[in-house]
Amino acid sequence: MSSSVVTIKVDPQTKKEAQKTAYELGMPLSVVIKAFLKQFIKTKTVEFSARDEEPSEYLIRTIKQAERDLKEGKASPVFRTGEEAVKWLEKQGI
Repeated sequence: MSSSVVTIKVDPQTKKEAQKTAYELGMPLSVVIKAFLKQFIKTKTVEFSARDEEPSEYLIRTIKQAERDLKEGKASPVFRTGEEAVKWLEKQGI
């Protein structure tokens, strides 16, 4: 069976943790990646879970700024319902 090389960029800490986890499961990281790719092909889906993820400081600041902007009326346009959004889009000819 011939092989092809896939090159990806990932931060060093993620790579290190992924290699460690794969090793703890008794396999090289390449086996995990191959299995993921085969599942991706088979199901045509990608599943992620953010249950254990914490938002970054940047995201927290951005959300707080967006909330302040909304309260101050700086958002454009603002819709309270989906119907309002659709009417606005129709008026724009979209």
